[in-house]
Amino acid sequence: MSAPAAPPSADPTAVAPTPTLAQRARAAVTRSRSLWPAREDYRLLPRTWRQDLVAGVTVGIVALPLALGFGVSSGLTAEQGLVTAIVAGLLAAVFGGSNVQVSGPTGAMVVVLVPIVAAYGVGAIAAVTLLAGLIVTVTGLLRLGKVVSIIPWPVIEGFTLGIACIIFLQQVPQITSATPAAPGELSSNALVAAVQSLARADLVHLAWAVGASLVVAAVMVIAPRVHPSIPGSLIGIAVVAVLAWLLPTPLATIGTIPASLPSPSLPVIDPEMLGVLLPAAATVAALAAIESLLSARVAGSMADTGAFDPDRELVGQGVASIGASLFGGMPATGAIARTSVSIRAGARTRAASIVHALVLLAVVHVASGPVGMIPMAALAGVLFMTAIRMVNVQVARSIMTSTRSDAWIFAVTALITVSFDLIWAVLIGVVLAAVVALRAASRSTGVSLERIEADEPSELDDAIVAVRFQGPLFFVSAERVFETVMDVGRPTVVILRLARLERVDASGAQVLAEIVRGLERRGVTVLIKGVQTVHEPLFRRVGVLAALRHHKHLFTDFDSALEHARSHVERARQALEA
Repeated sequence: MSAPAAPPSADPTAVAPTPTLAQRARAAVTRSRSLWPAREDYRLLPRTWRQDLVAGVTVGIVALPLALGFGVSSGLTAEQGLVTAIVAGLLAAVFGGSNVQVSGPTGAMVVVLVPIVAAYGVGAIAAVTLLAGLIVTVTGLLRLGKVVSIIPWPVIEGFTLGIACIIFLQQVPQITSATPAAPGELSSNALVAAVQSLARADLVHLAWAVGASLVVAAVMVIAPRVHPSIPGSLIGIAVVAVLAWLLPTPLATIGTIPASLPSPSLPVIDPEMLGVLLPAAATVAALAAIESLLSARVAGSMADTGAFDPDRELVGQGVASIGASLFGGMPATGAIARTSVSIRAGARTRAASIVHALVLLAVVHVASGPVGMIPMAALAGVLFMTAIRMVNVQVARSIMTSTRSDAWIFAVTALITVSFDLIWAVLIGVVLAAVVALRAASRSTGVSLERIEADEPSELDDAIVAVRFQGPLFFVSAERVFETVMDVGRPTVVILRLARLERVDASGAQVLAEIVRGLERRGVTVLIKGVQTVHEPLFRRVGVLAALRHHKHLFTDFDSALEHARSHVERARQALEA
């Protein structure tokens, strides 16, 4: 019986067929499947539903005053803050990439929205929210979620400190007068606006408002000491609301809140305003992406709730903002404070965040009347305490005492955040950190001029200098390396020892070529020893090896290079004697 014929071997020169349009479409769908909700998201729910339910109710209670307060602080309404917490909180929970992230209006977003409202009016916020949501969604679809990992710790903490200061300062106008300032009456800068509002303050209202804020702050401090699960902010607001109902006060209240969500509608975007609103939307989108990914990353380190997908998180946050815009809401981001509360209360799946949104929805349908009676000063008190709690003194002290460069990066980021712009603060902080890192990397590039110390010394060695390279060689250190080597003087032979050279970029290779050509122009023979295999293609393309006087001036070991160098020195001396 004959053996079965072997299958024909594949032709190694055959070209793979070009995929059809349908095949490419199927591949794209497969790649994007991980960015959308799946049954796997709720795999643990049968075991954790009780914990998730308790956590969702807890964080819903905590989120209520924050949603109301951030809505008002943005220059919008408490209703818009609450609608955002409900719609965006639900959509981000379902579509986001974190199992425990809680999303909604945040203090950082308030900081960005205030100048937008002042410049373009309240009506522009829905359009900006829609555009920002689309930008964030596209960013996630393009899988750019891991970009946030390049933001250094001092930048993150300086950014957080700056936001805390701005949130605190933004509450000052809320407590100085019962009548909101007219558009353009106060500066868009929180610090300047706080000073201006104090100058025009109604002293009677200020006294009542400060008292109300202090009551809320006191309850928020005392309540957790009685029991960690007591919602101090909600109780403090309730106490102030009851006192304001019983006593005649000049304090302004939230006002009427509808007992249901508004009907969804597509925001109207004026084509003539599109060019003006796009930069604002890009700023909002950048902040939403940065804050959401940072929050999700921190949440992932707090408990074993599974890894988060940064790209899916961006898609989820983009969808959340798009959804909020349809209901007249504001941009949403992941909220680290609410996420932390949820995790500590036992959240293990995204069901907790969904319950949080449903709790807030129930408040709208059941308790809109009492919510409308809450004094604005009480919300200011919640946000005063929120800002104070955002400042981690121990972390700030650690950074300020770590290294001088990190301390400067932290301080500059915080100052720019408060005085200028959040996104620019992050960008400048990252650039400063990059400059510091490059400077440190350039210092790690070692180049030293060495006299020859051989086992069998020769009088010829006095005319030979070895140049040892260590570490990376790239554009930052290239100029220093060039100046060091060219200061070698006029030996007869220079041996460039490259075996310990690490990463080399095009600038570094070009400097090596310039060194070889410069020394050869002086009449110095250059030998190169120890070119690594990984560097050889770059050296050939840039011209390092071509700059050598002879192709035999390239060596793999030092002894051969030294022997060749001595022969050059000997011939040079014989030529002089002749």
